[in-house]
Amino acid sequence: MNTGVRDAAAGYIAAWRPSSVPPQAACFARQVVTAAAPAGRDRAKNLLWAAGKLAAWAIPLGLEPVPGVLLHPSVIERFTAHAPGLSGAARRTLRTNLRFIARQVVPHLEPATAPLPRQRAKAPYTPAEIDGYLALAAAQPTAARRARAAGLVCLGAGAGLIRSDLRNVRGTDVCARSGGVVAEVRGGRAPRAVPVLARYHAPLLAAGRSPARRS
Repeated sequence: MNTGVRDAAAGYIAAWRPSSVPPQAACFARQVVTAAAPAGRDRAKNLLWAAGKLAAWAIPLGLEPVPGVLLHPSVIERFTAHAPGLSGAARRTLRTNLRFIARQVVPHLEPATAPLPRQRAKAPYTPAEIDGYLALAAAQPTAARRARAAGLVCLGAGAGLIRSDLRNVRGTDVCARSGGVVAEVRGGRAPRAVPVLARYHAPLLAAGRSPARRS
């Protein structure tokens, strides 16, 4: 960082004595913003405002104005969520700036990122397995069950629909369009038209034409 810019920021911080912030809160703000070493006067001004607002809110509550207390993540979250008289935009800006100061001044208070367990994606069904499921669907004892079973296989494997999406597709929602086949998901959280893979077109259209699947 340019030495002149750094010196200008340091001078601004040292001289910062706002009338809107109590002296003890301003002192805390100067301390932590100096330690954060902001890049430039404008950045220093924004950080001082954030730290001063935090301290002015916290000190009357009995919190000690030291970095390890006021820059604790739980204190920052409570301040930005519940301090009175702040707009939504101001709360977001304050939280961003206070988190920045905390990372620079008390990095040990930031929770470590814990590794989360990962699961490998399951291998897709093979064409032979899909053929087996379609054969099971075709072997159902009634036309209604045959149509529903075939529709489930084709919509799941051919269009990637699961859970509530499957419940929100009827036979009348399956149609040929623009040289392909689409399934209209009309309910649930994400209504949309979903294209179907080509190998599932014929059995899905047949299932959709069945009276059992049209309602």
